[in-house]
Amino acid sequence: MGVSKQQAIENKKAITDAAERLFREKGVSAVGLAELTKAAGFTQGGFYNHFKSKDALVAAVMEKAMEGGAAALLGGLEASRAQAAEPMKEYIDYYLSPGHLADIEAGCPLTAFAGDVRRLGEEARQRYARGLDWNFDQLAGVIDGNSAQEKRRKAIALFSQMVGSLLLSRAVAEADPALAEEILRDGRLQSLQAVDDDGAPER
Repeated sequence: MGVSKQQAIENKKAITDAAERLFREKGVSAVGLAELTKAAGFTQGGFYNHFKSKDALVAAVMEKAMEGGAAALLGGLEASRAQAAEPMKEYIDYYLSPGHLADIEAGCPLTAFAGDVRRLGEEARQRYARGLDWNFDQLAGVIDGNSAQEKRRKAIALFSQMVGSLLLSRAVAEADPALAEEILRDGRLQSLQAVDDDGAPER
């Protein structure tokens, strides 16, 4: 008996979900098809019923991750506005928090895949680049500035600082937890100070 269209969709989603978890935790190159298909509950033959190659799967994972990250960002910014809070400051507090530091599996994909993306296939690299560019535009919308260009420059600089702080903190979290905490704390304080120095973000 053949697999129904709905079951095929669910099977493909199961593979993609398992792949994203493994890729985030171990890195794309460290995850082979045998480990991936086992985690998803499929055979390698079953994998090729849904994806023509690992590169095709990586591109699908990247698309899913960017869509999830976009939804999370928009949801957070809207929640801040609804509470009459400053969206950029709220985002910094979340992004450079111990909770986000530990949430590799479901946290910001732009940080999670930053170390892998330059070695991935063209389609995955393009999807990451589009996601990053979109992220800059959204943050530029909640930062003060005299022009759209100035707001975008500030968004790029500030988000780059945030990502760098999170990446370095994660890199040493197991080897030197105190240093990881220091990086995260000071990165958060400096990012918040940068927002204050530029004026309060738009609400």
